[in-house]
Amino acid sequence: MKTRNHPMNPTWLWLGAITLPAALIILFEAVKENQPLMTVWVFRIMAPVERFLGRLWSLVPCSAAEALTALFLVGNVIFLARAVVLLWRKRAALPFLRRLWALGAAWLWLWAGLCWMWNAAYYVPSFAQREGLESAPCSLEELAAVTEYFARQAAALAPQVPRDEAGNFEETPADFFPRGPEIYLNIAEEFPSLNIKPVKAKPLLFSRLQSILGFTGIYFPFTGEANINVDAPACLIPATVAHEMAHQRMVASELEANFVGIAACTSCDDVVFQYSGYLMGLIQLCNALYPVSPELWYDIAERTFTPELSTDWNGNNAYWAALDSPVEDAAGDVYDTFLKSNDQELGIRSYGACVDLLVSYYG
Repeated sequence: MKTRNHPMNPTWLWLGAITLPAALIILFEAVKENQPLMTVWVFRIMAPVERFLGRLWSLVPCSAAEALTALFLVGNVIFLARAVVLLWRKRAALPFLRRLWALGAAWLWLWAGLCWMWNAAYYVPSFAQREGLESAPCSLEELAAVTEYFARQAAALAPQVPRDEAGNFEETPADFFPRGPEIYLNIAEEFPSLNIKPVKAKPLLFSRLQSILGFTGIYFPFTGEANINVDAPACLIPATVAHEMAHQRMVASELEANFVGIAACTSCDDVVFQYSGYLMGLIQLCNALYPVSPELWYDIAERTFTPELSTDWNGNNAYWAALDSPVEDAAGDVYDTFLKSNDQELGIRSYGACVDLLVSYYG
């Protein structure tokens, strides 16, 4: 007797496409506050998988994250456009609704993957807790003292980095990426949780778009890649490389990744990365000091800034001022909402909250 395989009922396939990712999202929301469980998941499963992916995709010279994102978004547009065309030609609602259902399922799977491949890292002990670092609100005097220390260090290093005849920072961003894996060697001796097999960060092809949106880099958990906006001022790109590589080490919060990136740069043996780290830290400290005591900030800047440091400082301000737009504000609001949805209560302002760690560590 002949046997015949019966195809699976398409209805179950359509339901499964939505219910499976929805169930994963609901499960994540139900267990995310269970820190011991999240810790096992993140450090025993998620982090090793992402590090493997990072090493795998490091064999590709360009950003796989950027390529995959572009393909996904373009595919969405084409898929939706075809759905509209079919609806107009055939006047049949069911095929159109099926396409919308499939598109919704794709986004649900993406969100479920993001929950379990990155958002989980927000619910484990923080980097400061893992390494026994203490940070507390600082006094104005302490803030001013560390700000002046960073200003003096940046001013001393500014003439030592490559510059053109006009005094502008000259080193090309492409030179930073091969040196990036070395910058964590010294800091990892102090903080063992940062000691992983490093992979290079990658430049983004559409870096100008990142600048328009107000971003200097992005970590992509699905490929384990640290992606860098190379259109931004070159003097700060090394610090951005260090920041995004901190995310590869499961430093999830932006405030801690900023601190870790700065600490990695200032402790490494590369003068360009050292300067970039001190400059990035100085910007963070200035953003905290200036609103509460502008006269203190102006006094520090007047006493410490050299022509080289002033050139980089003013160039960075001019670059971002020229790109200021409602698009950047909208992108910032979206990212702020994303951070807060993962219990990062300070939202995008948590970039400035790293000042407490800087003052505690360098003070």
